[in-house]
Amino acid sequence: MYNILFICYGNICRSPMAEMIFKDLIYNNNKRYKFSCASRATSVEELGNDIYPEAKEMLTKKGIKIESHRALQVTKNDYEKYDYLIVMEERNKKDLLRIIGEDTKAKIHLLMEYTNNPKDIADPWYSGDFDTAYNEIYEGCLCLFNYLLDKEVEHEI
Repeated sequence: MYNILFICYGNICRSPMAEMIFKDLIYNNNKRYKFSCASRATSVEELGNDIYPEAKEMLTKKGIKIESHRALQVTKNDYEKYDYLIVMEERNKKDLLRIIGEDTKAKIHLLMEYTNNPKDIADPWYSGDFDTAYNEIYEGCLCLFNYLLDKEVEHEI
């Protein structure tokens, strides 16, 4: 089983969107036994808050089921608990490294690293562009999902 943690700055927009999208991929493809995922923040600013309303609205518009959510901060223990720590932008990676120390097991990756267009996903809380954020997060999640399924097949051969 792959345990995946999606991480952004506040855990109210990008990382919970990634968590809900990835869970949708898991459930719709009957892969619950292969994956688990959650999301966290690198900051303490939004702790306890629900998903940002515009992010919720976008997920609903796209038919993605929204599970109960409260923003939580990533901890040093999460590094051992999760196989992949997926950040939305380089700033998240720097902030994450301040919390956990070194990435000795190469677990930290940008979400868009799994696509043909590796880049940061801009924070829609600042830009207001939830359409682009959703599309990039969806693409990243789909590519990560397929990458891990392919990796699983390679191990079976």
